[in-house]
Amino acid sequence: MTDYTATLPRKRMGAGVVFTNQDGHVLLVEPTYKPSWEIPGGAVEADESPRATAVREVAEELGLDVTPGQLLVVDWVPARDGRTEGLMLLFDGGNLSPEQTSAIRLPSDELHSWAWSGPTQAEERLSDLLARRVAAALTARTTSMTAYLENGHA
Repeated sequence: MTDYTATLPRKRMGAGVVFTNQDGHVLLVEPTYKPSWEIPGGAVEADESPRATAVREVAEELGLDVTPGQLLVVDWVPARDGRTEGLMLLFDGGNLSPEQTSAIRLPSDELHSWAWSGPTQAEERLSDLLARRVAAALTARTTSMTAYLENGHA
């Protein structure tokens, strides 16, 4: 029997976690490999669930053992720049306590720094697409309804 799935392009899928502090500011990380900031997260690996990716990436990027909560955003992203279309999923990381915040440890080869960012700072630091996605995630958190986006737009 022929395995036709081997010839299909692998779709991109990524998972991220939205953390806030008691003031409602979002935790952003500053990558070493690109100019715009990100939220903790990354690419889903083969045979890995998006939630497992979120757990793994938070452990790798922040040194925290956190189980993400509610799925906040599903964002379909069209193919571009030689990349296939994909799905990006954002989970709720909740509010980090001061103890959790003080336990953050960054991998120096991947991240320069992290910061709590209010809405204006987040818009300035994030790509336009990710800024829209994070804003939708914060709204979804307050309404308890998962947001469906296409390229960052409702």
